[in-house]
Amino acid sequence: MKRRNFLQQLIFAGGVLAAGNLPYGLARLLAPTAQAATRSRQEIPLPGALNDAEQFAQACIGCGLCSEVCPPHCIRFHERDGGKRVNLPFIDPEQKACTLCGKCMAVCPTNALSVTPREQVDMGIAQIDRTACYPWVDHGICGACVSACPLGEQAINFNMWNQYRPVVQKGCVGCGLCVEACPHPSLPIRIVERSKGTITPQRI
Repeated sequence: MKRRNFLQQLIFAGGVLAAGNLPYGLARLLAPTAQAATRSRQEIPLPGALNDAEQFAQACIGCGLCSEVCPPHCIRFHERDGGKRVNLPFIDPEQKACTLCGKCMAVCPTNALSVTPREQVDMGIAQIDRTACYPWVDHGICGACVSACPLGEQAINFNMWNQYRPVVQKGCVGCGLCVEACPHPSLPIRIVERSKGTITPQRI
């Protein structure tokens, strides 16, 4: 009899404890999930791609030949984006940049990619955040972006007043090799649309 009473009291105590914790459990379940701030991937067009995104989506058949012949394996594909974006190729220079070899343009079976001299390729333009680039904030010497550029001084060189501060030129075609080479964790150099300019606007 004493054993039965003990079990009843134990079950009752457990019930009281669970009921007391219920509001906290519900609060945790109903609370918005905290999401870590993640940097969105870059998606730049392939060299020789049609300038109009809609036209490119219509012309590309998603065959994947461009990726098969790409030496640096920098071409990625939209997978679960849905609609017309499925299987469309793009390049994320933060992962792997384009070397402007031209093989993807040569193998494309449609007019989605056209053979274009590398100096005339237009994938965008490099933009530097001078508040985060080490040489521009006097935190050290770098020059990785200048060394990695396949087009040399016509695309990027050093500031004439400070030989370690990189300056993007109009000849930049947006291949992204500077982005891949940049050692700074915050990646102060990105590929953007040409109309956005070569310097990241400062926030006020």
